[in-house]
Amino acid sequence: MHDQKHAIDARALITLVMLGFLWGLSQIAMKVANAGVGPIFQAALRSIVASVLIIGWAHLRRMPLIHRDRTLWHGIAIGALFGTEFVFVYLGLYFTTASHAVILLYTAPLFVAFGAHWLLPEEPLTTRKTMGLVLAFAGLVATLWDSLGVPSRSQLVGDFFSLTAGLLWAATSLYIKRVVRGAMSPSQMLFYQLGFSAIQLSLICLLFEPTHVTNLSPIVLASLAYQGIIVAFASYLVWFWLVKVYPVSDISGFTFLTPIFGVLLGGVLLHDPLTAKLMLGGSLVVLGMILVNMPAHLFTRGG
Repeated sequence: MHDQKHAIDARALITLVMLGFLWGLSQIAMKVANAGVGPIFQAALRSIVASVLIIGWAHLRRMPLIHRDRTLWHGIAIGALFGTEFVFVYLGLYFTTASHAVILLYTAPLFVAFGAHWLLPEEPLTTRKTMGLVLAFAGLVATLWDSLGVPSRSQLVGDFFSLTAGLLWAATSLYIKRVVRGAMSPSQMLFYQLGFSAIQLSLICLLFEPTHVTNLSPIVLASLAYQGIIVAFASYLVWFWLVKVYPVSDISGFTFLTPIFGVLLGGVLLHDPLTAKLMLGGSLVVLGMILVNMPAHLFTRGG
């Protein structure tokens, strides 16, 4: 059993920044793969590939993945939450713009912080933490401000779906931290969630995406492999370890780095325009995370 940490240490900090980079690069991989594979089919394939890998990983380590007691029901619950989240993510993108979807999805750290205040007594929502999270969210809005615009009626439906996805993301993290705790290993958590998302996304793909594959070029295949192996398998396994060991309200805030890295890498790799708003937004996110994780004694007067 992993020892519970009460604050983010250097190892967690480096890991969270690396995850933000990997997930930001995943956004680029999705755009590249869109040239040959439908986006929902991409997501379903990613979950299927990662599910197979986690089964192999567990077999090599002789770890059971399925529980035979009531913990199984907790696994089904977090799997359903995770899978339904991705259904709403892709339904949201079907109706609204990517910028709206990203901002509303990344309300999740705010929901986590408020939920943790009520459900996890060891993670109270302080004024400093609130200021940091709001500042980081403001940085995300500033980064994408140019492409927001006024939503149409149909986009409002997509916005609602994206906001629901953010709420479900937060609910999954809180459920794991509050209910599951030491009952599951990170491998088991990931397996339940990948399995459910594979089933649900495959069904959504059949309903909403008549054409699944148009061009399997080497770069498209590489992008799919990156999403399935590096992101959905390896990085998610690390993420669930972090959720289990560290304060969930603190580590969730670092997910604000993902869209910032995504926009930045889009400029470097895809030659998307890099504006001053990106630099402003990134700075606000970093400052917000400093506020969230700075030791509390630095905000009190010394004797």
